[in-house]
Amino acid sequence: MPPKSNSTSSGQRLETQRAENRQSTVVTVDAHRVTPDRPTDTAKLFYSDADGVRARAGNNPDREFSLLMAQGDVQWTVLDENNRPLSLERARSGRDNTLNLVGRVGARYVLEFRNLSDRAYEVVATVDGIDVMSEQPGSISYTGYVLYPRKQLRIEGFRKSDSEIATFRFSATNRAYTANTPITNQPNIGVIGAALFRLEMTTTQSAISQRGSETPSQPPNPFPADGSPSYAPSLDYHNR
Repeated sequence: MPPKSNSTSSGQRLETQRAENRQSTVVTVDAHRVTPDRPTDTAKLFYSDADGVRARAGNNPDREFSLLMAQGDVQWTVLDENNRPLSLERARSGRDNTLNLVGRVGARYVLEFRNLSDRAYEVVATVDGIDVMSEQPGSISYTGYVLYPRKQLRIEGFRKSDSEIATFRFSATNRAYTANTPITNQPNIGVIGAALFRLEMTTTQSAISQRGSETPSQPPNPFPADGSPSYAPSLDYHNR
């Protein structure tokens, strides 16, 4: 059974806005994936407002504040702008084992990955099916960020250049990134995805430049398309 749509009758549908700019510097390092075309692990979170999550997960859900990946090597948490973990909820009964993230229009959020192991990983992340590095339809072939052993990685926004990002903010549809770009990604809106790859490192910097090729899965899919690497152009928001 495919995952349910993020749209609900009682809750407000949320998307992510490409918000204010912040300085964030990356460099390229020499590293390669142990299994270039096969992630070590993948995960996805569905997000909406509190009413929308309640409609999906019920009034008495199981509540968590982080997700373990790669057999416990990596802890994934979504933080608010005050560095507090946002609630991840799932229904106590039934077949839907989906983790649902509770968001609020206008609130900024950060993806935090904490490496609990002695192994290095690459993190490839998408928001609304858009790769956070290239801002193209997501693919596991895209470059990600290095997560060093016993370290943490914070992904705070869509990357505009090697020195600047546009932060993530939950938004209504008319302010969302997907509403103001030619990219059509409707089935994947309201989904945050992460793929981990084991790395073999030869230097100690903060980003990698390995790229491969992979056929995307059926939607809703955090990595819906392949494409050529680039940073995204500036956007002009408009009302609809």
